[in-house]
Amino acid sequence: MSSSHPCPGRRAAVALAAAFAATAVAPAALAAGYPTKPITIIVAYGAGGDTDAMARLFGEKLSHRLGQPFVVENRAGASGIIGSNYVARAKPDGYTLLLAPSTFAMATHVVKTDSAATYDPVKDFAPITQTASQPLLLVASQASGYTSAAQVVKDAKSGKALTYASPGSGSPMHVLGEVFNQAAGIKLSHIPYKGVAPAVNDLLGGHVQLSWMTFGPVEPYLASGKIRILANGAAERTPLAPDAPSMAELGYKNINVTAWQGLYAPKRTPEEVVRTLNAHMVEVLKMPDVIEKMRVFGAFATNSTPAQLAKLTADDYAYYGKVIKEFGIQAD
Repeated sequence: MSSSHPCPGRRAAVALAAAFAATAVAPAALAAGYPTKPITIIVAYGAGGDTDAMARLFGEKLSHRLGQPFVVENRAGASGIIGSNYVARAKPDGYTLLLAPSTFAMATHVVKTDSAATYDPVKDFAPITQTASQPLLLVASQASGYTSAAQVVKDAKSGKALTYASPGSGSPMHVLGEVFNQAAGIKLSHIPYKGVAPAVNDLLGGHVQLSWMTFGPVEPYLASGKIRILANGAAERTPLAPDAPSMAELGYKNINVTAWQGLYAPKRTPEEVVRTLNAHMVEVLKMPDVIEKMRVFGAFATNSTPAQLAKLTADDYAYYGKVIKEFGIQAD
């Protein structure tokens, strides 16, 4: 963590370093030798996606730091509900964790399941740390000819039939698309896909004109102009696409939506285990190679306290619950 304070003298610097070291090792000492066996990180989606790749990256780093293997296990299905349920019901001993994208906080609002088999993202987990934030971008295919969000809104208002792709009904991209529709007073028709890759493929093929998408999947096509970024779905611009105007700049001051990821354990996991994992993950997320690899996926390495992730989860659960009910959004 950088600081704007003047650099202290040598003696003060040594004392400061010792204090930091003490706070770093204290959680591990409290955890009474944890871990003593391999730890499983559940990813509630198929292999090959952003969350899966980052789980494997974090697992490798944590294994080096904690001296036990971290095994990534994919339990996909029902917009992440199957894998999340598995962790919610796992033994709360710190040996089964969940790395979840922000869909985790909204999936139970949009997927119709037996209530007895549906987790509560606020009550059923022990948050450890936020791991990433990802801007959501409005992008256009080359075939559409669009170079600005203003052009899209103008054409939509004139009655032109326009479509936007998302990686799935009920995804953050779908929700953002409907929020944008309402704020702009337009109706871009939503075309849901089963994942990011098919959505991007149809965008490249000109089968849909627009999409809300994270940066990583579209980055390879920006230099050639096959895909153009028109806007960022948050209140401020993002360094990943510095030329793309924010929602506030476009006049939609109430839109501020980003994707994120967080690491969770089952509720009732011992507090000292949560603190140990948090302390090590905070250090992992500061590593230059981790930061760089995450940028490939269009993600910013972001750490937090357990309490901060708990608040983020609860806030998003409430916000998306309201929006999803308002628009009648349901998963496929």
